[in-house]
Amino acid sequence: MKWLLCLSVLPLLACALIAQQPPAVPTESLVTKTEPAADHGRLFFPRNFIWGYTQFDVAPPHNEPDPNLCAANARQFGGVNAPCNLFGRYLISGYVEIRPFARTFLQRLLFFGEPRFVFGKNVPQSLYTWSFDGIGWERSWGAGVDLGHGFEARVTQHFLFQRFGSRNHNLGAADLGGNGPWGRYNVIGVRKYFGYRKEVQ
Repeated sequence: MKWLLCLSVLPLLACALIAQQPPAVPTESLVTKTEPAADHGRLFFPRNFIWGYTQFDVAPPHNEPDPNLCAANARQFGGVNAPCNLFGRYLISGYVEIRPFARTFLQRLLFFGEPRFVFGKNVPQSLYTWSFDGIGWERSWGAGVDLGHGFEARVTQHFLFQRFGSRNHNLGAADLGGNGPWGRYNVIGVRKYFGYRKEVQ
């Protein structure tokens, strides 16, 4: 199961490294994230076609992220040995946006993915550990169109929470099932960007 986790996280980190190459712009210019990729010499894969971030979070004891897989009273079903101990300690998350076209109206098209991995082994008010046991991951992906003036139209597909390995089965009376946070859904939305920032050197 650890090899599957590595295969999932490595592309996210690779995208973050690729995106580290900044386009050649004056340092005093204002930068906004919503500008479409621009490379007039070719149609596909301009220099700045990948944008995104990765993030690692650690939750202190008594503040564990709850992916809504176990009931809040899980300790009543075994205390420190409760089988439903799917309360996180660590989160690895990210967002990757790809704009593969450099010219024509297609340069407004974008594709995105947003995974979040949860790790830990905790039971509220009973068991608090620093374990890095894999719990699972949630993810969403979709596509959008830049409408101009900071607006984007987006279609998003969010999937059910996928548990890892030995935790991918019913864990007793406190187990809430496989839906996880937010469940599964499709939405159509409009995003509005605002504000500008100076690029930090």
